[in-house]
Amino acid sequence: MKIGLYFGTFNPIHIGHLIIANHMAEYSSLDQIWMVVTPHNPHKQKNTLLDDYHRLHMVHLATEDFPKIKPSDIEFKLPQPNYTVTTLAYLQEKYPTHEFSLIMGEDNLNSFHKWKNYEVLLQNHDIYVYPRINSGELDNQFANHPKIHRVGAPVIELSSTFIRESIKNGKNVIPMLPNKVWEYVEHNLFYKK
Repeated sequence: MKIGLYFGTFNPIHIGHLIIANHMAEYSSLDQIWMVVTPHNPHKQKNTLLDDYHRLHMVHLATEDFPKIKPSDIEFKLPQPNYTVTTLAYLQEKYPTHEFSLIMGEDNLNSFHKWKNYEVLLQNHDIYVYPRINSGELDNQFANHPKIHRVGAPVIELSSTFIRESIKNGKNVIPMLPNKVWEYVEHNLFYKK
């Protein structure tokens, strides 16, 4: 089975994440998309994150109607901070019959050479890239690489940061979140201050 790993803090998961994940599940050669909830991204301050299990629960709520999209807490069990290369080595050992690929935006591909052991990732895994506005100039080594697959997914310029700021400022974010996620956020008064 070909699994696409879509990593994120999902703080909160929003419709943009689901549009990209569903597009990858339906219009690429991937069989399933695993939404890997990252407990601590080395490039983000931990104090801005909701509790890991709240974010995982929101991913469960958001994906329950999408049979090809699965939440994953695999990184909760690994040493922190999490590095993608470590997670993939663990997954490959745990699920030897699965083929794991990465899903990332063009903006992340531009900084991919800064990732820990990115050469190992590129050697052992395909990368499915979705378009972003203002993603900058692509590094030549990635431009025509056989392991990098560009997928013509919709361009979504919506961020969890924008949603958190909007909630804090009393704006209506209902159209930006799956209904059950919005209800969970509202019920728990998340991101209000």
